[in-house]
Amino acid sequence: MGNAQSLLAIGSIVLFSFISYNFNAAVLQNLGLEVENKVYLTAFSLADDMIEEIKQKAFDEETIVFRAINPDELTESPYLGPESGESNVTLYDDIDDYNGYQRPISLPHAENYTVKCKIDYVSSSNPQQISLAQTFFKRVEVTVSSPYLRNQVKLSYVFTLHSK
Repeated sequence: MGNAQSLLAIGSIVLFSFISYNFNAAVLQNLGLEVENKVYLTAFSLADDMIEEIKQKAFDEETIVFRAINPDELTESPYLGPESGESNVTLYDDIDDYNGYQRPISLPHAENYTVKCKIDYVSSSNPQQISLAQTFFKRVEVTVSSPYLRNQVKLSYVFTLHSK
């Protein structure tokens, strides 16, 4: 009878170990998903913050002082980006100054993120179609990357001459 009790005790220990292992694996998986979700939420927040920053700027260098304007008077596509003398983001005064801009973000709760901006003119009838000619529509695409993200986060926003 002692032998049967030993086998029962060993079986109970094995069963308990198996259940404990599965429970711990589930807890760790849930913890990993929670951390991943926080990383993605932070990335979306950083992209949204950049779009909100850009919203504060004029549509174009030619519209800082608002006036009636024709599309061909706007900054030409190859010249989208900061104008001469706008060497720092604090000097940016219009949307397309952010073309090619990137900002590293490292805070205690948000480490090793990179926020990048791309600005294009887009078709008035299809905001997914890039236009090489000037239009009254500029699409801002903000991309956030991090070594902790499996996929980059991309948000875009289409500005019109009269948006604000």
